Amino acid sequence: MKKPPSSPVVDPTLFLLASAAGASVANVYYAQPLLERLADAFRMDAAMAGMVVAATQVGSVLALLILLPLADRRERRGLLLLLFGLLALSLLWLAAARGSVSLLVGMLLVGLFGTACTQVLITCTAAMAAPAVRGRHVGTVQGGVFVGLLLARVVSGTVAAGLGWRAVYAGSAVLIAALGMLLWRCLPPMPAQVRVHQRGVMASMWRLLCADATLRERGVLALLLFAGLNLFWSAASLALSAPPLSWSTTAIGALGLAGLAGALLAGRVGRWMDHGHGRTVSAAALLLMLLAWLPLLQLPTSLGWLLLGIVLLDLGGQALHVSNQALVLRAAEPVHGQLIALYMLFYAVGSGMGAAAGPALQAHVGWTGVCIAGAGVALLACLWWGAARWRRAVAVRCH
Repeated sequence: MKKPPSSPVVDPTLFLLASAAGASVANVYYAQPLLERLADAFRMDAAMAGMVVAATQVGSVLALLILLPLADRRERRGLLLLLFGLLALSLLWLAAARGSVSLLVGMLLVGLFGTACTQVLITCTAAMAAPAVRGRHVGTVQGGVFVGLLLARVVSGTVAAGLGWRAVYAGSAVLIAALGMLLWRCLPPMPAQVRVHQRGVMASMWRLLCADATLRERGVLALLLFAGLNLFWSAASLALSAPPLSWSTTAIGALGLAGLAGALLAGRVGRWMDHGHGRTVSAAALLLMLLAWLPLLQLPTSLGWLLLGIVLLDLGGQALHVSNQALVLRAAEPVHGQLIALYMLFYAVGSGMGAAAGPALQAHVGWTGVCIAGAGVALLACLWWGAARWRRAVAVRCH
């Protein structure tokens, strides 16, 4: 049967996809500035409050393993409507939670469906775009994800301060339901690409990981990239809230707005990838992420240097993330969902490692130790990329 041509993604539809992706991923991060409020509301100690964020991350991993592969074997527009509906219901559950168990269950469900919605939107964008503009379109939607991630902490802190933490999730439920209906009305039908059972999907994902050298190379880069980013943000919140700075949670969340430059760069990076500049983009991104730790080292004494370091770190991180996804998604369309799932698993592992290591390093070796570790992670990413290029050059000479 002849494959139907890809539907073009017009600018309003691309804007809708980017907005929906940002609104979806924001739900995974709303809780971070609210931990103190949630601990008070549900009489939880510090350890249990930390489980709130952990529950969303568990949900995210489950989404990548179980739900995202469905994007390759279900009609995607209908799948999006279902996922957005389930996310809205999960948010209402969370807004109405009365005990710590129902709170944790709600957080897990929000992580599950919020991550699934975000990543299925990216696979839809890749499927609808012509190959010549696929990198730009994926980059634009990924920019929406980045904006949603950055604004989540600011929005939740501001809304919770005025209306309470439950209003954050109730308002998001209304927004997600409205976006789900808009997507249903605006997107074309996208038939399933493959029809296999879940066991077959898992086996297919393993074969993809073993066979796709680009996926392995870019997956490890994603792991190191997000380990470095989360190392910084998890440790910086402790350093900024401690004397002599003693910043509030709202102020720390607002600091993330400095990273918006990275989101604005995403579409441009996608265009560069479409024009074959992947090597230059990757090299520049890795160099920025390494150099960023020098101004970040000045955190205790200079806000200006801190802002410069954040801009460099997020610019490099966003450029590398978009270039990674553009290269991974150059494979055949029927396995885009599996490819994104595998790539984002590397991301999830790196994020968890960085988030766990940051506070421990800040507590035991201080901010200087955090910056040395962060620079070490960035240097390791540079070496990994250089080694991969050397292996490819050797392989070409041997053939």
